Amino acid sequence: MTAASGPTILGIDVLWVATLLAAVAALAMMVAVYAATTVRDPMTKRVKALNERREQLKAGITASTSKRRAKLVQRNENADKIRAFLSLLKVLQDSQVKQAQLKLMQAGIRSKEWAPAVIFGRLVLPILIGGPMIWLVYFTPVFADWTPMKQYGLVAVSFILSYKFPDLYLKNKIQKRSHAIRKGLPDALDLLVICAEAGLTVDAAFGRVARELGRAYPELGEEFQLTSIELGFLTDRRNAFENLAMRIDLDAVRGVVTTMIQTEKYGTPLASALRVLSAEFRNERMMRAEEKAARLPAIMTIPLICFILPVLFIVILGPAACSINDSFINR
Repeated sequence: MTAASGPTILGIDVLWVATLLAAVAALAMMVAVYAATTVRDPMTKRVKALNERREQLKAGITASTSKRRAKLVQRNENADKIRAFLSLLKVLQDSQVKQAQLKLMQAGIRSKEWAPAVIFGRLVLPILIGGPMIWLVYFTPVFADWTPMKQYGLVAVSFILSYKFPDLYLKNKIQKRSHAIRKGLPDALDLLVICAEAGLTVDAAFGRVARELGRAYPELGEEFQLTSIELGFLTDRRNAFENLAMRIDLDAVRGVVTTMIQTEKYGTPLASALRVLSAEFRNERMMRAEEKAARLPAIMTIPLICFILPVLFIVILGPAACSINDSFINR
């Protein structure tokens, strides 16, 4: 005899689905409590990184104390081991390293020794994930009822995703960071206009804006503070602006950098140019908000049909169906 099964909808056990949803809800509650109780200051780590960058530009070395230097040497030794291993396999190219360093920089990761680790992850993750997946699919009965095409597709997807995971992770961080910087760029340009009209120099204006916007937009404040430091220490101010455009993957920031370089080169009024750019970026932000609002009805159609309307039908027609059922039973 077989054990009695619970109620099913479309062949799916309702009790099993309810248990799974309850577990997901409990996990989400635990994550929310953890996130609420472990709030940290977003500027502490960034200020530390900026101070280290100031020491680099000022003294020409990466660390100022022997303890930091020993720690950095240890990190470089680990990176050298990874680099030596990749060079032994002849899979490490300078173009790949530079591209990985650029992506790390745009993602907000300042340590350049992580660039070989990204390439190392592309090599190792398919072995660590794809190998066990091959064993699980072809040498165990877990997926024995699957067709050969489905089994091959599962293995292929596991290899592709594991190979692309470092790039997907960096791309996600770059998109989030760029979105956060895009939100605060119009306000930053307005403050730059005020600072320029008040008579501050460009590096002082960047530093002042970084201090004012550090709490609201920590990513933008970090980039502006770093630009202010580089403007004060680099011999060519153009390099500081070009580094800002290289660290942020946004066309708007490239436009601002081009404007700053032109004002430095030709002596054109900085305040008027930044005011025009600020108005343009605000209009662009408003257009993006209107586009999202216009797209909302189409996005809400599927959730409305799948989740909201069935509940409304149950609430409205449920009592009537129960009354009709009771009437037939009494008869």
